[in-house]
Amino acid sequence: MTSDSQIPSSPRPRRPTLFGLLRSGLPEAPPPVDEKHLRELGRRVEERARSRLGRSLALRLVDAGSCNGCELELHALQNPFYDLERFGLRFVASPRHADVLLVTGPVTRNMREALERTYHAIPDPKWVVAVGDCAATGGLFSGNYACIGAAASVVPVDLAIPGCPPRPRELLAGLLALLESAKKPAHS
Repeated sequence: MTSDSQIPSSPRPRRPTLFGLLRSGLPEAPPPVDEKHLRELGRRVEERARSRLGRSLALRLVDAGSCNGCELELHALQNPFYDLERFGLRFVASPRHADVLLVTGPVTRNMREALERTYHAIPDPKWVVAVGDCAATGGLFSGNYACIGAAASVVPVDLAIPGCPPRPRELLAGLLALLESAKKPAHS
């Protein structure tokens, strides 16, 4: 090659790197939160859990076939922004340590047995919460060949939290409503 020939440059646009994203900051501002209201809501949830159970509330999540929208909102409860554990609520890995079974998504045929086994493994008293429209009613997936339907068609549901997906504050308010209800669990 002679010195006159040049290597053609690539027409491909430059992609942002991780370092470039970190320097530029977040593309979207965090949602507004009334910290005082959130703290009060969390304090009431913790208070009710301790009065009903004598300890903090342990949550077990089962994704019965969701799009993961509800899981993202549930996981947002664990981030430093909402910090679920400061209110005495925690997610547990084993259903044998849980008090509340959170079900997300319409129950698919493949997840029916897993949901039933998880439900039976949770000791009494136990509560079941259908999180989101799909778990509460089957959502837009009801009538689908792969779906059985709402969580209530497989396990008894004590509370349904509507929304697609429900916001973290609505989830906390739903757990508080569950604990404040005078009704015993539907299956103890």
